[in-house]
Amino acid sequence: MRVVGRALLWFLSIGVAAYAVVAYAFLPLGTTVEPGMRAGFAAHSAGVYLHAFAASTALLLGPLQFSAGFRRDHARIHRWLGRAYLCIGVLVGGFSALYLAQFAYGGLAARIGFGALGLAWLYTGLRAFLAIRSGAVAEHRRWMIRNFALTFAAVMLRLYLPAAIAAGVDFERAYAVIAWLCWVPNPFVAEWLSNRSPSPRPAV
Repeated sequence: MRVVGRALLWFLSIGVAAYAVVAYAFLPLGTTVEPGMRAGFAAHSAGVYLHAFAASTALLLGPLQFSAGFRRDHARIHRWLGRAYLCIGVLVGGFSALYLAQFAYGGLAARIGFGALGLAWLYTGLRAFLAIRSGAVAEHRRWMIRNFALTFAAVMLRLYLPAAIAAGVDFERAYAVIAWLCWVPNPFVAEWLSNRSPSPRPAV
């Protein structure tokens, strides 16, 4: 079951990151979004591009950083990729998210939701950085799990939105709800998964 979960994590993270790279590097800005959002994208294009590519960096690097084998065999690379994850993915992605949240489609609820996500993403990234700087490896890993759970909001957003459209829900109303739904449950799920005790082995 854990193998399936890890494979799904890799598949969804890389899939959404690849989608973002293709959408923002090779297609006209706003091609893949709701028509009502395109004017906002055009007005704040620099922030959109910064956020898209920074968040994609975090999505691509995150799953690899949680591989115990990779950390053990390539500790130096793990540290450098961790710096890239935090400095490019979270720092640039988080501040660009705060900037874009002011203009988010879906009204005040969506703006507050995405703004809170940006703050939580930056905060957990800072805590992870401070923990590893002080040598608290176990604490660093816990904060990184929480942080990547928030990074994964990019995936959940792209799962919930098509589902809402398929269900016939008004897009603007759905977007305001999904601005919260895509990230609020994630840290709690991650905490539960990381705290689960391993299944006891049967006696022989």
